Amino acid sequence: MLTDHDIYLFREGTHGRLYRHLGGHLGTRDDVAGAYFAVWAPNARRVSVIGEWSGWQSDAHLLAPRADSSGIWQGFVPGVQPGQAYKYRIESQQQNYVVEKADPFAFYAEKPPATASRACSLDYTWHDADWMQQRARANALDAPMSIYELHLGSWRRKPNGDWLGYRESAHALADYVERMGFTHVELLPVTEHPFYGSWGYQTTGYFAPSARYGCPQDFMYLVDTLHQAGIGVILDWVPSHFPNDAHGLHYFDGTFLYEHADPRQGFHPEWNSYIFNYGRNEVRAFLLSSAMFWLDRYHIDGLRVDAVASMLYLDYGRKAGEWIPNRYGGKENLEAIEFLRRLNETVYRDHPGAQVIAEESTAWPQVSRPVYTGGLGFGLKWNMGWMHDTLDYMATDPLYRTYHHHRLTFSLIYAFHENFVLPLSHDEVVYGKRSLLEKMPGDDWQKFANLRLLIGYMWTHPGKKLIFMGGEIGERREWSHERSIDWSLTKCRSHAGVQTWMGDINALYRAQPALHERDFDASGFSWIDCNDARASVLSYMRFGGENTKPMLVVCNFTPVPQHNYIVGVPYAGYWRELLNSDAPRYGGSGMGNLGGVATSPVPAHGHLRSLTLTLPPLAALVFGAPDV
Repeated sequence: MLTDHDIYLFREGTHGRLYRHLGGHLGTRDDVAGAYFAVWAPNARRVSVIGEWSGWQSDAHLLAPRADSSGIWQGFVPGVQPGQAYKYRIESQQQNYVVEKADPFAFYAEKPPATASRACSLDYTWHDADWMQQRARANALDAPMSIYELHLGSWRRKPNGDWLGYRESAHALADYVERMGFTHVELLPVTEHPFYGSWGYQTTGYFAPSARYGCPQDFMYLVDTLHQAGIGVILDWVPSHFPNDAHGLHYFDGTFLYEHADPRQGFHPEWNSYIFNYGRNEVRAFLLSSAMFWLDRYHIDGLRVDAVASMLYLDYGRKAGEWIPNRYGGKENLEAIEFLRRLNETVYRDHPGAQVIAEESTAWPQVSRPVYTGGLGFGLKWNMGWMHDTLDYMATDPLYRTYHHHRLTFSLIYAFHENFVLPLSHDEVVYGKRSLLEKMPGDDWQKFANLRLLIGYMWTHPGKKLIFMGGEIGERREWSHERSIDWSLTKCRSHAGVQTWMGDINALYRAQPALHERDFDASGFSWIDCNDARASVLSYMRFGGENTKPMLVVCNFTPVPQHNYIVGVPYAGYWRELLNSDAPRYGGSGMGNLGGVATSPVPAHGHLRSLTLTLPPLAALVFGAPDV
């Protein structure tokens, strides 16, 4: 039940556990089984709970408004059984407006296209204590983080084309991700959404995993299984906008309750959806409670916050005259900034082992810096600039790459300004953008070599890593949410080679501290040569902490082998070739350096000694330094 203190925090906008009090909660009163209901509808004239237990009678179970003017209606309804469907019937103070709404705090929903909520408990016995105890280490900024992004409805499907449920996919996903060497999975939003084609980004159920794949306990089982395999789970979470479905949050009680009334503030023209009113304390508490809910009750290890730029800028996606400046005349959304800072402070206070990741596409400063230094307080930020520059470069015919060399080197100018994740996400393989493989120029051999090179360059570049499902096998078709990845491709040598390369470079990335320990520290990276645009070759060093082996990376971005290529190095001795993306096991030509190269006393690149290398065509090479 709500206490006076709960109401105080709710009105203040700082309550992070409203899901314990609002919504439908199974229980008893005077030994009679049923459910307690509470819903925020301050502009309602009358609110009732309608459901299966009463034949959906409109007046069978009226709720009463609290006497504290909080706008919350509450009451106990006898006879409610687990799994039964219900809605709130709201008669607004606005004349003739009556609507039936799903519960904003429901833990479970009917399977779409049905739209009611379901009475549900969240009882579950977890078996991931070992993971939870050590996940702070797995999520630390100096730990390896290799993220496999996926959409549950289209990762794998049954032979008849039906979705795999949460439980059905749990062990297959855990086994695959573990075998491939990824450290985390990131799930496109599983929060309930009426339109499957929105991929979850048009959310109506901020506290309910989609019933398309099973019940809440089924989703808990999926998370639990991944944790037991040592794999972290990140959820995409969308506090930026919501759809206009009649059963959802829009115009909830006959007024613009969760959104702004003025469309210049409350309507998103690009996504045809509604923008949360971050200036309303109760709305901030709703969103804060949603974020904490997934961390509290589902043991989620991280939240990737979608479309942060659209929250930060009042003019996002708008022309002049289509937006309202803030109180200082600027375009910054001051209320959204306050909310994001509160969100991050709360998460890291209550779940210090978790991470909050911003998908933020602008040059907003200090996104991943602490609030107390003026930052937004995120732990990590997607590096959209690196992604665009790198994909543009890789799509360029190698004949002309010499003129675009700066696209590869520019990212290192700002690489340590934020804690970056390098993303090759779902957004890059849909809507005519083509799959990663089909972005690559040249014949089929060159396409696969380019893709392996891209992965090799990415996995050795400073920053954590993310790749969308299918990229790791060289999927040919664009991603479609209506079908599975074409797993039969892995029977082909070239596709199997990319998959093997992905697994091997993940293993090296995780095993070698130099490739991850100082991702956000300039001392973890140094160029050997960033200026060889003529040959389209990059060479650089990666460093870990004390007593760790430095790594040398050399990438040849042309289909022309480079013989007797001299690379200056800081240490004398034998440099072992640890990985070569042109190896036959990956589908390459087998050109390389016979396992390693010893230094010669020939100065180069500011060093007193150098290596004379053979650079395979369109290949990434990783060498381990001599013991130092």
